Amino acid sequence: MSKTVTPYQNQQATKKEQVADMFNNISKTYDFLNHFMSLGIDIIWRKIAINELKAVRPKHILDVATGTGDFAFEALSILKPEKIIGVDISRGMLDIAEQKIKKRNLSHQFEVKLGDSEKLPFDGDEFDAVTVAYGVRNFENLEKGLADMLRVLKPGGKAVVLEFSKPKAFPVKQLYNFYFNYITPGIGKLFSKDARAYSYLPESVAAFPDGKSFTALMEKVGYKQTKNRPLLFGICSVYTGIK
Repeated sequence: MSKTVTPYQNQQATKKEQVADMFNNISKTYDFLNHFMSLGIDIIWRKIAINELKAVRPKHILDVATGTGDFAFEALSILKPEKIIGVDISRGMLDIAEQKIKKRNLSHQFEVKLGDSEKLPFDGDEFDAVTVAYGVRNFENLEKGLADMLRVLKPGGKAVVLEFSKPKAFPVKQLYNFYFNYITPGIGKLFSKDARAYSYLPESVAAFPDGKSFTALMEKVGYKQTKNRPLLFGICSVYTGIK
């Protein structure tokens, strides 16, 4: 197992505590920077991931590591579920999600709560679908987090994971590495007051077991019919599995 990559290397805090701190620090500029740094393509990737659930027509969805709620809002408009619950360990991110929910009058359909992806505050077999966008690489214990997502899924329910992956082909790989390792931290520094957060981003992607390694982990904890769909030369991937 590769060493755990954390946002602030010199701290004694656990990865979980550090990730919560980091997102609290960057919550106010997070949405803007996300769109800016992915050149707006993150919006298209989200739609592709959500469309994986169209045939399932989930009524109750859990969005893990919901952040400021963008993925859940998109899922609401595409899938029209009865209810989405978003869970995140960062209060700062959830405050922004709550402001957006209020502004859009969606409190009856979308609620957020503070919670840990590895100890989800729900009973087993509760959700038709569980989603997580750009959150699994921040899990302290990936296997534990995936297993708990499986626990709260109803039998036959579907998990959809959207996450950055590492492109393999020349020249995409080289361009991607340059952009992620040099440009991204620079932009983060400029806008975000927490430069470390945007160096952690490429490091956490580099350390993440993507592609077949990730679907193998999903299968190990019990997901069936796992699939991996690379997007845009493998910069990003959508993973799915069924309980």
